[in-house]
Amino acid sequence: MSEPLRYLCICADDFGMSAGINSAVLDLAEQGRISATSAMVRREVWLAGARMLRRLDPARFDAGLHLDLTRPAHAGGAEPGLGGLIARTYTRTVFAPGVQADIRDQLTRFEDAMGRAPAFVDGHRHVHQFPVVRELLVEEIARRYAGSPPWIRSTAPGLRQGPDRLKARIIHSLGGSRLNALAAKRGIPTSSRLLGVYDFSGDIEQHERRLSDWLSACRTGDVLMCHPSAGIAPGDPHGGARLREYTALLGLRLEAAGGSERIELAPLSQTLRRA
Repeated sequence: MSEPLRYLCICADDFGMSAGINSAVLDLAEQGRISATSAMVRREVWLAGARMLRRLDPARFDAGLHLDLTRPAHAGGAEPGLGGLIARTYTRTVFAPGVQADIRDQLTRFEDAMGRAPAFVDGHRHVHQFPVVRELLVEEIARRYAGSPPWIRSTAPGLRQGPDRLKARIIHSLGGSRLNALAAKRGIPTSSRLLGVYDFSGDIEQHERRLSDWLSACRTGDVLMCHPSAGIAPGDPHGGARLREYTALLGLRLEAAGGSERIELAPLSQTLRRA
């Protein structure tokens, strides 16, 4: 009798934000420690990173768009707070034509650099699920990729207990259910649940325990997001956490994490085709 098997997509966010992030993502991908990355195509080192990212086999690794609507005003500057965008989208006073143009521009930049459509779309700081944004994004995906739409990352919480469950629920409450419903209506696939939510605190041992908990809880169709980097970029508030995540992922041993069920790393697009 064959051993039960769970397929998990581990996705490294923020590709293109810094050289350290690009380096860590490419290293982890080549070592088979992650199976996807989402790219920030309006950031400084995206194009340099894309040249390397194109070398990865798209049949074995998902490269997607990390929709970025809270960019710094200038290179090296601090990102604006999220509260303003939340307020403008929830009151629907945000300039929708500008958001639509930004979505289209970022998809085009990805296509131009990679020579293909993104395998999926998610959002930096989960902005892809906000009101106005989600409607425009789903419509653009349905229009642009009618024959074979990329999957969209769901923010449905993956853990029902633990200190970070409240943050996961808050994230999902900002539009996750509405986004999933819109995608389903237009025939766009979505991931199942989102693992990897935490407050970026703790030491390496604590992060290794978190990683173990997420792996134990995973189900086929879930995405475990992560934010690894091989260096700390100036002004990055999560620089130390990124280093810890990179170290923990380098030591990842899936064969010891699944208990009675084996976990296999796979790009979600492959899992969806299999299903």
